[in-house]
Amino acid sequence: MIGRLLRKMASDWFLGGMISAVLLAAAFPAFGAAGGAMHADVVSDAGIFAVFFLHGLALSTQSLMAGLSKVKLHLLVQTLTFVIFPLLYIPFKLAFGGIIPEGLMLGFLYLCALPSTISSSVAMTAIAKGNVPAAIFNATLSSLLGIVLTPAIIGLAMDGGTTGGLSLGQAMLNIATLLFLPFVLGQLARPILGNLASRYKKYINTFDKLVILILVYSSFCDSTASGLWRDNGLSVIAMTLAGAALFLGAALFVSSRVSSWMGFSEEDRITAIFCGSKKTLASGVPMARLLFGTHPALGLIVLPIMFYHQLQLFVCSIMAGRFADRFSKVRVEETTPREMPAGEPAQARS
Repeated sequence: MIGRLLRKMASDWFLGGMISAVLLAAAFPAFGAAGGAMHADVVSDAGIFAVFFLHGLALSTQSLMAGLSKVKLHLLVQTLTFVIFPLLYIPFKLAFGGIIPEGLMLGFLYLCALPSTISSSVAMTAIAKGNVPAAIFNATLSSLLGIVLTPAIIGLAMDGGTTGGLSLGQAMLNIATLLFLPFVLGQLARPILGNLASRYKKYINTFDKLVILILVYSSFCDSTASGLWRDNGLSVIAMTLAGAALFLGAALFVSSRVSSWMGFSEEDRITAIFCGSKKTLASGVPMARLLFGTHPALGLIVLPIMFYHQLQLFVCSIMAGRFADRFSKVRVEETTPREMPAGEPAQARS
């Protein structure tokens, strides 16, 4: 199974695109940097607005409301995402703050503060035979709460009300204008354009990923111009991978243990694990651009979520398959007739 997943990741054009975007930024930083010929600020803002308009357009309100009743589960997932996960940053910083560069440490803080992802949380929950309506509700609610809570957590942790490039108030205004407003407009346009969005969902997803690649490229152009690769070597890649793996392992362990302790059914427990441990790349990269402005370490800041995204897909795919297999075995056992002992009368067998 692991070999099959590795081959799948090797053929993933989006993963290849992210690697290519970083390499292109390292080779040609002037084109995509602030003030360059690409006009990255204008292109990025337009792309972010379009992506979140399409997110609002594609979200089914009926699917969202179907999972509304599981209040206890919703509270756990949102607590895992916006309370417990950010608290994991405290011992991480105490242990590794003297080793990890400041910009990368800010990236790990940003990773901890991000909302859950919608598409893969729901997909993994469905594969694992979990509570899909609750997963849709929680992942969507997390994305909406993240528009406010993510910058608030960053501002609280940094104590100064600034995010290294913009004031916290200006950053939240940018997020409201380029994330929340287009999302609401997309929801309002659903009665007219909703069917069209469903028909071309595949192309919308591709456009979404292309915008992310543009943002990754422009972010690393700015950071390369500021000396990202000159001042940091391969050790940064190793630290990022190790840190992302550590956070993912901790998030999966805590979400699994707490959901079991609270006595959830297996379906709800699966939803808590997959929604409570995921972090969004689709919203994370655009929000970083708005939240941190032209921070010289922007490339380092988005690096943890780029690594975490691939790790969560890899690990959670394996977990979802195992959950599904366990459900299949239970159902086979429940439908298999019980064999009677050899000595029982024939009447008992009939």
